[in-house]
Amino acid sequence: MKSMQLTGIRKIEMMDIPEPVITRPKDVKIKLRVLGICGSDIHYYVNGKIGSQVVSYPFTVGHESAGIVTETGKDVKRVRPGDVVAIEPAMPCWECDQCLSGRHHTCRKLKFLGCPGQAEGSLMEYIIMPEESCFPLGGSLTADHGAISEPLAIGVYSVKKSGDIKNLSAGILGFGPIGMSVMLAAKAAGAGPLFITDKIDKRLGIAEREGADAIINPLRKNVVQEIRNVLPLGLDVVFECCGEQDAVDEAVEILKPGGKLIIVGIPEFERWKFDTDNTRRKEISIQFIRRQVDCVHPSLDMMASGKINIDRMITHRFPFRETKKAFDLVAEYGDGVMKAMIDFEE
Repeated sequence: MKSMQLTGIRKIEMMDIPEPVITRPKDVKIKLRVLGICGSDIHYYVNGKIGSQVVSYPFTVGHESAGIVTETGKDVKRVRPGDVVAIEPAMPCWECDQCLSGRHHTCRKLKFLGCPGQAEGSLMEYIIMPEESCFPLGGSLTADHGAISEPLAIGVYSVKKSGDIKNLSAGILGFGPIGMSVMLAAKAAGAGPLFITDKIDKRLGIAEREGADAIINPLRKNVVQEIRNVLPLGLDVVFECCGEQDAVDEAVEILKPGGKLIIVGIPEFERWKFDTDNTRRKEISIQFIRRQVDCVHPSLDMMASGKINIDRMITHRFPFRETKKAFDLVAEYGDGVMKAMIDFEE
């Protein structure tokens, strides 16, 4: 079968590899239909690493995916051949202290698709996944919804970790797919007003059409001043979704005393810096986000019910054979790209 593999910095090639076979009773074999390119995929493509997770070439990335079940192990009950499924890329051990306490997203033996040292990614024609990683898509839900449920679940979880934000003011700093997922989840939770920042005007246009109360491009306007002009007392919660130090600095400035800073973005540097005087005097609560836990079903349910609409998130599509072209577009933020999708069937 065909697989797209990283072979060096900014190098990706189509390779022939053996088609996987079912070896365990709860294995599910899936033929990929669609994959969304994630920011973490781009980190590996451009930098060859994220923190301590360093790529050993060749390596297959990709984890936002959905496909059709072609075969199941003898003990599988959740899905059957012919089902279209969303693929949850995290494969916890279900036995460590983290898993047993309900924190399987921080499993000590976690295997995650497309993560160096853990598991090859899903940028290939077929993949084997455990039954619990497969979520059947029914009704109006398509393979696109299945793939997008992965980043959307992170947005849903991030909002959940911020507490009850109904009628609370919120800032979302960085409006890529994760920032948009946070906004959609925050709107669904009744938050508002919502202030959105990004350096790409096309993305801000999407935010405006999605109902943002204010959009700010930090390359042209002072984010702190613009928000203070509207809300002099500051914001209740800020979601940092771009992995940039400037955004954290802005968040600390615009949060009101007792406010919450939710750090969702993945930085390319090794250490965050905080204004210790400001964070202490304001008694700001800081919450880091490590993906999500138990938010795939809620994300799928909200898309199925129409409470969340992800149509504007998908801005570009590429056939599987043009994967490198897609990665280059996303890496360069070309054409105002929000989410680029890889289609396995042309």
